[in-house]
Amino acid sequence: MAVRRCRKQDLKRIAKATGAQLLVTLANLEGEESFDASMLGHAEAVVQERVCDDELILVKNPKVKSAASLILRGANDFQCDEMERSVHDVLCVIKRVLESKTVVPGGGAVEAALSIYLENLATSLSSREQLAIAEFANSLLVIPKILAVNAAKDSIDLVAKLRAYHNLSQMKADKAHLKWVGLDLYEGVVRDNKTAGVFEPGICKIKSLKFATEAAITILRIDDLIKLAPEEKEKSYSDAVRAGELNG
Repeated sequence: MAVRRCRKQDLKRIAKATGAQLLVTLANLEGEESFDASMLGHAEAVVQERVCDDELILVKNPKVKSAASLILRGANDFQCDEMERSVHDVLCVIKRVLESKTVVPGGGAVEAALSIYLENLATSLSSREQLAIAEFANSLLVIPKILAVNAAKDSIDLVAKLRAYHNLSQMKADKAHLKWVGLDLYEGVVRDNKTAGVFEPGICKIKSLKFATEAAITILRIDDLIKLAPEEKEKSYSDAVRAGELNG
């Protein structure tokens, strides 16, 4: 079976899965066409099947690496593009989890817990750092507030309950299990997100906090302002008459 007009990206994927090597040309140094059998890939079957209105060539069970293809079908191109972006986001999340091998509860649980911890830390200081830490702790609550607003829920009520649960988890040892509490935006309540299976990659949360902190520090370091003076326009005769500069 021979295939024409195959994308280079697809060729690379097939070669990686089957153990084949890409060849630009079959010509050797003597000008004759030849190839080495070791460059061939192996798969259980290569068949052509019809899916909806398209003819697709399927490479089944490659020998070197396991691979899978997802076929997305929708009413129009916009729906298919949206599904493709969603699937891409899911695969990126899985990749991040496998890289960091750590997860944290979602639904604003991390931000609420950090906010409570930093508030308690700020009250233990007697210097100007107390104000900076307190403001940083308050800024962390923006995330659960935005989550609640985007879900058309009462952000003030939900964030207040979330803070109360995390305050108990940090103040009382017998309430430590409340550290998993996060937002349930479907029902508009707070719940144990560990039991519900709502997690986020730990590395994504760490990087987002680092980048936001670095951005804030960069802005605060700007302590000078350069302002260009407006250009002075030459006054015309009519402007001078209107201003009364020619009287007398």
